[in-house]
Amino acid sequence: MHPLTTDQIRQRYLDFFKARGHAILPSASLIPENDPTVLFTTAGMHPLVPYLLGEPHPLGKRLASSQKCLRTDDIDEIGDDTHGTFFEMLGNWSLGDYFKEEAIGWSYELLTKKDEGFGLDPHKLHVTIFEGDSDAPRDELAIGIWQSQFEVHGIGADVGVPGQDEPAFGDNGPRIFAYPKKKNWWPAAGVNGPCGPDTEMFYDTGKAHDQKFGPVCHPNCDCGRFVEIWNDVFMQYERKPDGKYIALEQQNVDTGMGLMRMAMILQDVSSVYETDAYKPLLEVILQVFGVAYGQDKHKDRSLRIIVDHLKAATFLIGDPRGVVPSNIGQGYIVRRLIRRAVREAKRLGINSAMTATVGQAVIEINKAAYPELQRNAVKIIEELTKEEAKFAATLERGLKEFERMKDAQGSVTGEQAFILYSTYGFPIELTEELVKESGGKVDHAVFETEFAKHQDLSRTASAGTFKGGMADHSEEVTRLHTATHLLHQALRTVLGDHVGQKGSNITAERLRFDFIHPEKMTSDQIKAVEDIVNGIIRKDLEVSFQEMTVADAKSTGAIGLFEDKYGDLVKVYTVSDPSDPRGFYSKEICGGPHVIRTGEMGVFKIQKEEAVSAGVRRIKATVTGPT
Repeated sequence: MHPLTTDQIRQRYLDFFKARGHAILPSASLIPENDPTVLFTTAGMHPLVPYLLGEPHPLGKRLASSQKCLRTDDIDEIGDDTHGTFFEMLGNWSLGDYFKEEAIGWSYELLTKKDEGFGLDPHKLHVTIFEGDSDAPRDELAIGIWQSQFEVHGIGADVGVPGQDEPAFGDNGPRIFAYPKKKNWWPAAGVNGPCGPDTEMFYDTGKAHDQKFGPVCHPNCDCGRFVEIWNDVFMQYERKPDGKYIALEQQNVDTGMGLMRMAMILQDVSSVYETDAYKPLLEVILQVFGVAYGQDKHKDRSLRIIVDHLKAATFLIGDPRGVVPSNIGQGYIVRRLIRRAVREAKRLGINSAMTATVGQAVIEINKAAYPELQRNAVKIIEELTKEEAKFAATLERGLKEFERMKDAQGSVTGEQAFILYSTYGFPIELTEELVKESGGKVDHAVFETEFAKHQDLSRTASAGTFKGGMADHSEEVTRLHTATHLLHQALRTVLGDHVGQKGSNITAERLRFDFIHPEKMTSDQIKAVEDIVNGIIRKDLEVSFQEMTVADAKSTGAIGLFEDKYGDLVKVYTVSDPSDPRGFYSKEICGGPHVIRTGEMGVFKIQKEEAVSAGVRRIKATVTGPT
């Protein structure tokens, strides 16, 4: 019997929860809407934040999806067995409906059932729960539910102490382990808002324990024996600004399973890069460029980085809110991914253009599940090719800088080697090779010290941006969110109906709105847009919403990003205007939140209008709030 493919695993998960009353949501964009805390969608729950906070979802209280995600906070560490920059998170949610009994029961069923589940051996499953502290008690309910589930297969599941009790192999022994908030609480301790204990499921790969990680293995041990495959979060508390925890009126369930990790387990391979989602990409590199995988661990790491980064870049460029390489924000991440992949290719001796070849393979493998990749294939290949060419020119400049450094002092220091790496993308191996040809040697230890400083700075700078968590629904952000709708319509009125939204980002201080327009706006056009928006604010018009199908939304004149974000039903926010022949000023598909009346917004002011890329402009604007 052949193991399940990645596509089959995804479908089996969704079918399982559909049969249990869950509405299946399509994946939202990788680019989050109106959430300044993250550059990218980093978890399956990210697009559902408003509904986890209590807003009713158009499709009901039981939801499930396979969500595209991207994380770059550990980009320099990509290449191990289980992590990837781009990944898919399978998830199911209860919005005030079922809770621990059903969530844990269904998790166990899906993992162990052979007919409609994944058929894993329950003896290889171990779970973790919250150990309790002064804020919240030990999760005894979760312990009891897990024990009753394991009993179905005649397995006794005792509670063990991590690092002290050896995890069970047979029918009896420690199978449940308790950990503090650092491991079994979401979001992490110290974050205000909805939160709660979680229970995590681990698969025992059977690898021998490495005692350098401690005398006794346990599920969260870093030796690699256990792989985390699923996480059920129980949002039952709210952390207040004073640090106190109170019980939530609406208790939610938020679960997440890494698709690639499950594929790795079910396909019985030692890394995600050997699954059917990545292996064909590695085979393309062998066939076209002659570099084989599985023969040298250093080369394997470079190959993993290449396929991981180019897969992530392909999905980002091909996203409905596509991002192209640039020097700021999300565009900088795309540029960094492509250039790091090219740098690793050169390290392997691949000096010809290669990004388009790998990118096309990514499209072919994933186009059935994500048809937007095929729709945007030309753009993807063009952007990859263009960025690779730009980087080749940068590397050429780096070679000239290397020659200048060497001519000045006869060699290149460790600090200079890092400058060549960070500024010109010059691989340290290439610098060392060139210096060696001249009879010198680079101080590698100094290079590593500078590199570590760079990593620390990058992590510090990104800590706030990549922390995730609940989106900002403050009064300031709500006013600015409504302002983007008024701005969108005003731009169409002044510039023409060709104007369409390409993206938006809102903080408590300002809004940023990207839109299609071929040229710089004139000062008169900017003033006209401001006047229209402020006129609508002064009218103090009502803002309301209705739930309807996408087809109905379009037929009523709604505009917005129709990207299958919400499924069959969507929310349409309308700014009513009896003086307009249509009966409204603005009608737009959106998840909210918005003001109740436009008069709450204050004065609208455009602070800056600039180019983002060819044919795309950006406006940054503010509102004062009510005076």
